[in-house]
Amino acid sequence: MEIILKTDIAGLGYKNDIVAVKAGYGRNYLIPQGFAIMATPSNRKVVAENIKQAAHKVEKVRQDAFDLATAIGEMTLTIPAKTGDSGKIFGRVTSLQISEMLKEKGFDIDRKKISFDTEVKTIGDYAATLDLHKEVKHKIAFSVVSE
Repeated sequence: MEIILKTDIAGLGYKNDIVAVKAGYGRNYLIPQGFAIMATPSNRKVVAENIKQAAHKVEKVRQDAFDLATAIGEMTLTIPAKTGDSGKIFGRVTSLQISEMLKEKGFDIDRKKISFDTEVKTIGDYAATLDLHKEVKHKIAFSVVSE
């Protein structure tokens, strides 16, 4: 079953993408929740026209995301965490903590746009990926230190 996404969905695609999904997932979840519409020929034409009209806006958004990635640059964040004697963290570092640290530095990034390359459970140096735009991904380094 082919559908047209109305919003960005992690692991599936971005807004206005035409993706193939299983029929039950599309009919029972994506369409009723308003996340997608059927990819009929008329809907495809409507979406193509909308994309054409919004092309210059999209370029500005992409450029803004690229500028944000450039401004962040090679910044390294320091995340304090409570640890045991072995250096293992009580709990783990989450995307919310990364988002708050970036907000302190003046960059407002939604926590849902932050993903980790590996699970963060011990003290050390790690990297996270910021999904700023469909075409702009930025790696940011962070160190986890004991409080």
